[in-house]
Amino acid sequence: MAKPAQGAKYRGSIHDFPGFDPNQDAEALYTAMKGFGSDKEAILDIITSRSNRQRQEICQSYKSLYGKDLIADLNELDMLDIREIFRTKYEKSLYSMIKNDTSGEYKKSLLKLCGGDDDAAGQFFPEAAQVAYQMWELSAVARVELKGTVRPANDFNPDADAKALRKAMKGLGTDEDTIIDIITHRSNAQRQQIRQTFKSHFGRDLMADLKSEISGDLARLILGLMMPPAHYDAKQLKKAMEGAGTDEKALIEILATRTNAEIRAINEAYKEDYHKSLEDALSSDTSGHFRRILISLATGNREEGGENLDQAREDAQEIADTPSGDKTSLETRFMTILCTRSYPHLRRVFQEFIKMTNYDVEHTIKKEMSGDVRDAFVAIVQSVKNKPLFFADKLYKSMKGAGTDEKTLTRIMVSRSEIDLLNIRREFIEKYDKSLHQAIEGDTSGDFLKALLALCGGED
Repeated sequence: MAKPAQGAKYRGSIHDFPGFDPNQDAEALYTAMKGFGSDKEAILDIITSRSNRQRQEICQSYKSLYGKDLIADLNELDMLDIREIFRTKYEKSLYSMIKNDTSGEYKKSLLKLCGGDDDAAGQFFPEAAQVAYQMWELSAVARVELKGTVRPANDFNPDADAKALRKAMKGLGTDEDTIIDIITHRSNAQRQQIRQTFKSHFGRDLMADLKSEISGDLARLILGLMMPPAHYDAKQLKKAMEGAGTDEKALIEILATRTNAEIRAINEAYKEDYHKSLEDALSSDTSGHFRRILISLATGNREEGGENLDQAREDAQEIADTPSGDKTSLETRFMTILCTRSYPHLRRVFQEFIKMTNYDVEHTIKKEMSGDVRDAFVAIVQSVKNKPLFFADKLYKSMKGAGTDEKTLTRIMVSRSEIDLLNIRREFIEKYDKSLHQAIEGDTSGDFLKALLALCGGED
């Protein structure tokens, strides 16, 4: 498709488009979005030239033809690029078009998808960058209290819990409800006391008994909750590197989001459990720049001080000055800064980068890089920006579509339950207009569902 003429007139879409065929438009949108890359101009042409009624018919046809939600698929695209193309072509913002020419829930979904109004710009730099800059200014001073959903039980009695668990597993049947109720409502430290008490009372290993009595997704969740956090993370890293393929997403998720203290504890647990250093394991199972990033993160030596404004400007300039197309140099510069600087300092770097380039650093990474390196850097940036939102996105994607990614769902629910799962819940409902509780209910079943809802801790 030819490049749009600058300053073309957008005439609105109050009137129906002549010769309209919703099935044909749905097919065209699907074709424009599938495969490597996407034809953003073709997508814009359809969305902006159809009336509100016709757009809603396209959504229905898309669902009927492909069994998918058109708005959700559009959400996977790089919206900043689409907004930029629209503004270049029509000299007005995509946001204002949606606001003026659509209505109802469809309008609400599209405005949320669009993400910002480029007409609100002001003359200093584009609106997208200005909003991002203001967001960083606020985040730099915000002090969000992190809260888990699982807290130490009041009137905790390890003897009573050990006896109740033994009774639940003794004899022919298994009382899964009792197991779920006790394990999901005790802190990890309390669960370790129950393990010790169980062994001293009955001369039996609680973990071994649980393995023999429960299975599948429920077993993975309950046994994960019974492990000390560092040993659980070490096991997830080991499993991510086992067998023929590597689960790069799991490696990134864990190593990009844990604190220095957590990383050091994971290193000790990995060595203790598998008689090999985590660094050696990563070296043998990954390669290239991605391996260097993971090993850097796995040292647990990120700076822990506050921001240094002069240094932040230098860091932002360092990555902003990389020549376009020099991928190796760009990756090296990003790694040096993203893997070593403290979170408060990185927030300031991101602010300075926006001021210098008019781009959010995440947008630049997505545009200039690819593959596992891109995914690792994006995870670090998103974690620095808003770690609970990062995990909310991961949870949403684990339950999106036809199948469920039970491994990711379990790993996040177990590992964040005592840290920030309550914050994750709030980010989830804010972004996706439905609660984490509702998402779990709609995507899982049986005892696994019961255990997940107990960890979730309530409906928002």
